[in-house]
Amino acid sequence: MEHEIQMNGHVAVRMLYLDRASSVLFGLHCKVLSVSTLLRELILAAVQAHAAMRRERMTILAPLLLHELQGAKEEALHIPVPSDPRLKNVCQRLLVGASRVETLEQLAAHAGASSRTLARLFENELQMSFVHWRQHVRLARALSQISQGHAIKTVARDAGYASCSAFSSMFHRVLGITPTHYMKQVIEPSVASSRSA
Repeated sequence: MEHEIQMNGHVAVRMLYLDRASSVLFGLHCKVLSVSTLLRELILAAVQAHAAMRRERMTILAPLLLHELQGAKEEALHIPVPSDPRLKNVCQRLLVGASRVETLEQLAAHAGASSRTLARLFENELQMSFVHWRQHVRLARALSQISQGHAIKTVARDAGYASCSAFSSMFHRVLGITPTHYMKQVIEPSVASSRSA
């Protein structure tokens, strides 16, 4: 399945490759999963065991790792990418400038399609509305900026929101947590954990 990952800032990445029999347990579409502290540590341990060619350790870790992956909560945030060239044009324009405030009608002029056609393509190809898709793009960029320590006021403005409260409301509606709580519960513990590792 074709997919792409974009990362901003200073990050460390670990990749897990599952065989077909194991991966079928996770469904047929790309997902963003929430990684618990236990799952994070299992991933790190599995990568180390694999690198050290410790097969007996991998034999023990693998079933628990798969179990935890299966139980991981799917995040509400995902950004599907279209194949239709007109819709791709619009999506690329929004990905490059996440704070763009153009309407679908204005974007349609650049895409060579009517706004009605684009709206239908968003629903049929991406299974979400234009507004919903743009919101996810803005939110993904905001999460990256928050994790880099940017002030929420700056992040809200960059995401195209006139006020912090409007941005916080959207953030909470999509992710179920406020930006401030996200920083305290997600960012700060992972920073502390990586410092102690």
